[in-house]
Amino acid sequence: MNPAPYGLLAELTHRCPLHCLYCSNPLELRAREQEIGTADWSRVIREAADLGVVQVHFSGGEPLVRGDLAELVAEARGCELYTNLITSGLGLTAERAESLVAAGLNSVQLSIQGDTAEASELVADTKRFDKKREAARIIVDSGLPLNMNVVLHRLNLDRLDAIIDVCESWGAERLELANTQYYGWGLLNRDLLLPGREQLAAAEEVYHRRKAELAGRMELLWILPDYYEQFPKPCMGGWARTALTVAPDGAVYPCPVAADIDTLDFPSALEHPLDWIWAKSPAFEAFRGTDWMPDPCRSCSRKEIDFGGCRCQAFALTGDAARTDPVCTYSPDHHLIEEAVSRANTIPTPTGAPTPTYRRPKTPAR
Repeated sequence: MNPAPYGLLAELTHRCPLHCLYCSNPLELRAREQEIGTADWSRVIREAADLGVVQVHFSGGEPLVRGDLAELVAEARGCELYTNLITSGLGLTAERAESLVAAGLNSVQLSIQGDTAEASELVADTKRFDKKREAARIIVDSGLPLNMNVVLHRLNLDRLDAIIDVCESWGAERLELANTQYYGWGLLNRDLLLPGREQLAAAEEVYHRRKAELAGRMELLWILPDYYEQFPKPCMGGWARTALTVAPDGAVYPCPVAADIDTLDFPSALEHPLDWIWAKSPAFEAFRGTDWMPDPCRSCSRKEIDFGGCRCQAFALTGDAARTDPVCTYSPDHHLIEEAVSRANTIPTPTGAPTPTYRRPKTPAR
């Protein structure tokens, strides 16, 4: 029997005022005209609650561009679900925050790209750092807990102390330091973003020092850079085991970056109920358990620990979602990781760095 998912990532839109180099959205961004409406989203939320989901994370793109955000938060709270807003903060006003609190929003995760306006512009190609500072103030004043997130990479790891200082001064209760995961836009920019060993080790020392210093005041989390790990991360606790993602157009995925696996036919919440999608759809069944595994995973003692690694990463790097994640030291494709790491430890910074490819739709979304 399949376990019930505990989390729903509701990607309400791909529209966003930022153009981050590492964005986890698929390369084929969904246009505004493809977004499902309020009634369908409300039904998806109710079906998710019936399925066993206990928390909904409203994300994007930038979810604040949706005028029905408060209505959807209220729907989730009416289903007794915990609600979290994942946002750049751009577009948040005191009035908007008040409406979200009234709707029952439980928490906010605010992202920043660096500790200065210049650092933010380098990564997101927009000058909005002051708006993020204002958003943090509005969140704190509204009484909501302020959680923050910063994606770490070659361009900002050396500024980690200053980044932590900014988040503390803005009132963050929790800070997620997420080393870049290389899918989609992040993979396109990997040679620009992947740090060298010494830079990464120095940053990790900063993390441990500041975590001890800030204990009891701000919680710090360190999301591992798996290119430098011996074994891969488990794929969302195993493919289709803990959470599901609904994209702006209603497509349903086992994880936020699975949309790029074009060898699977992912179902739509507009055509099927979530309980069928979760329990019976071929795409969700494709990599559940261990029977699908090739060697070396099939005969490995770690197969119930990391589940063969990330299916999305395997596909992104090899074109085959069923292969062992190349991060694994036993993978026949591990040389792909070794080659990327080797380049990261020889590419100078910033002189000689690759040209950035910013996240933008291929055709403008209206």
